[in-house]
Formats: sequence, C-alpha cells, structure tokens
Amino acid sequence: MVSSLTQQPRLTLDIFVHFLPKMTDLLLPTKHKLHGKVAIVTGGASGFGEVTALHFINHGARAVVIADVQDEKGQKVAASICPDRCTYIHCDVTDEDQVKSLVETTVSLYGQLDIMFSNAGIATPSKQVVTDLDMSAFDKVFAVNVRGMAACVKHSARAMKKGGVRGSIICTASVMASMANPTGGTDYVMSKHAVLGLMRAASLQLASYGIRVNSVSPGLVATPMMCESFGAEKEVAMKMTEKFSRLEGVNTEKHVADAVSFLASDESEFVTGHDLVVDGAFVFPQ
Repeated sequence: MVSSLTQQPRLTLDIFVHFLPKMTDLLLPTKHKLHGKVAIVTGGASGFGEVTALHFINHGARAVVIADVQDEKGQKVAASICPDRCTYIHCDVTDEDQVKSLVETTVSLYGQLDIMFSNAGIATPSKQVVTDLDMSAFDKVFAVNVRGMAACVKHSARAMKKGGVRGSIICTASVMASMANPTGGTDYVMSKHAVLGLMRAASLQLASYGIRVNSVSPGLVATPMMCESFGAEKEVAMKMTEKFSRLEGVNTEKHVADAVSFLASDESEFVTGHDLVVDGAFVFPQ
C-alpha cells in the first residue's frame, strides 16, 4: 500500500503540469501582429517613416496614414504601398492645428486611432557648436523635433482617450538622446534629449488609460536626410555608417522599422516608458 506521503509529490506535479501553458500558447503570431489597427506615421514620405509604414501594412494594419510636408513623395509612397489601405495627408507638425486636423481626419475616416508613430524630424543644418549657435536654426530644429513631437503625442493621446483605445505612441528619438557629439550638433542633441523627457512624462500620465508611450533611438542610418548631410549617395553613405557601430554590418531603416512594429504591437503590451535603442552598439570612430 502506497502512503499518502509518497503520493503527494505526484499530485503536486500533476497540478503544476495542468496549469502550464502549452508551447503553442506562448507563440504570438508575428505576420499579422497589427491586424485591424489604424496608424499614423509622421515624416512618412521617406526614411524610417516610409519603411515603417510598409511594415505596418505587411503586419496587417487596416489603415496607415502617411503625414509629411513632401506632398509628391508622400502621395507616391502611399500609392506604392497599398492604395486601398494607405492614405497621404499633408501635415506640418510645427503647426498644431494641422496636427489636430490630421488626427481628427484619421479618426473620421477609419473610426479610431491605435498607433501614432511620431517620426517627423530634421537635422542640424550646420555644426552648431555651443559658442557659435545660430539661434534661428536652433528654433527651427526645436519647432519640428520638440514642439511638433509634443503636438503629435498630445492629439493622438486625446483621440485614444476619447475613443477608449488602449493605443501605442512611439516617438523617434536618437542615439544622441543619451549622449552628445563632441564636434557640434548641439541643438539636435538637445532636441532628442527632450524627446526622451516627453516620452517618459507621457508614459506615466497615460498609463492609467492603457495608452503606452515609448521611443526608438536609431544609431547612424543612411536615410535620405543622413545622405544629404554626408553629401553622398546611399550606397556610399551606408559604407560610411559601418564604422559607427561595434556590431558587424550596416544599420538600416528596416532594423528601426522592426523595433517600431514591436512597440506598436501587443507583443510589447506591458512595455511603456522605454527607449528602444537600435544602434549596433554605437561608437564614435577614432
């Protein structure tokens, strides 16, 4: 006769196994992880925005609104991605009324807003060292990178709250949001530090509504803006960026779009207030 003491471990194991999830339950679908979602991508006519808009569609988004000031490019991108599910709307993020109209039009067209990828930004047009700051250029960088970013977060959050949407807001920061460039770019570095402050404040204030706010910080990537800064064609610029990361290979728009898609999806449903760095272990070349 087997004693109850010898049976107890077996009973405990049976109970433990009963409550273990099946491995299939742990595997989230990745191909359509944005199924049915409605997204806005600012700065969506090129670079990170263009590639991410395509990613969103490929991951099953019901609709993606591309917002930019580059009208011809934006319209072509929307048409090339998926004319039935992708729309272009002109929006200068430095004008809050245009941002408000962008969000309201999106909700009017598609019924809700689930994802805001606040990506519009500009680079420093000159060296901008502290002792020789061009304050007019400084104001322009802050108008887009900080004020415009804040307007996008503000109005997307309002729409999500009003619609009872547990949405996701992702801001484009930069590897320069947590370091500095010894050769200049002071206003750009300051603006990207401000993006992290905005993201962290908004993530705390919106958490009770189920709205997540995160940022993505790319390293050096050969986007059209970066190619213009380098004065080089894309292939040449890509080669130039290799020396800025410790990982072998080239950091691309796709790497950043993958990170944004993760933050936009339910795969990151308990992630908020986080800056996801995509830089291959950034390093200033010697």
